[in-house]
Amino acid sequence: MKVTKPTILVVNDDGITAPGIKALMDAMAEIGRVVVVAPDSPQSGMGHAITIGKPLRLDQVDIYEGIEMYRCSGTPVDCVKLAVNKIFKGKKPDLCVSGINHGLNNSINVLYSGTMSAAVEGAIEGIPSIGFSLDDYTLQADFEPCIRFVKELALQVLAHGLPQASLLNVNFPGTKHIKGIKICRQAAAKWAEEFDERMDPHKRPYYWLTGVFQLNDGGEDTDVWALEQGYASVVPVQFDMTAHHVIPYLNNWKFNL
Repeated sequence: MKVTKPTILVVNDDGITAPGIKALMDAMAEIGRVVVVAPDSPQSGMGHAITIGKPLRLDQVDIYEGIEMYRCSGTPVDCVKLAVNKIFKGKKPDLCVSGINHGLNNSINVLYSGTMSAAVEGAIEGIPSIGFSLDDYTLQADFEPCIRFVKELALQVLAHGLPQASLLNVNFPGTKHIKGIKICRQAAAKWAEEFDERMDPHKRPYYWLTGVFQLNDGGEDTDVWALEQGYASVVPVQFDMTAHHVIPYLNNWKFNL
């Protein structure tokens, strides 16, 4: 009996030529048929942005031999939407993987991440989805220690699926010896932002966003803790943003209308 390989959509936010997507693409090619759809330029911090009001370009490119690849002029979420509608034509892939991102997307960073938003869009489309990130922002990042974990998590999701409206946010420490996997919750944290004000040659101010990551969580079950201990963190994520525990609280309000 012929065994059909799974079809795997590979996306990212660092751009189609980023080393991280090459590492992810190679890992997924050992598991199934790979289709890559990625932005034509870096899109970090785009969150769940989509392109409206201007046309999108989607061009097939021949960068790596034997891999079906498309370059998109839009955001990471645009890449997933176009892949589902124009490349797969509604016949959805078996798995959507995003990354491997250059830099962490743990804790509150998940809200800003283009990498994770691409995976979220995959989940919205009903595709089992995973976002992968590594604690190394450089182009020289070593993804090799992550690869066996990436493949194992992909195989587990293909074998078992994921509950409806959920996906996985996976982050790796920047170490050569990852101790294992920890299933975690998202750590409570925020960015204390500052804007470095400077002047252009015309004496008009412009600003560079800077900030400090403020952890407000000492729990030993969080993604931040796991990464600090040398483990890969796996956080189940959902795109239903309803604060269900607040509904009874609001139902106690007396509206004077």
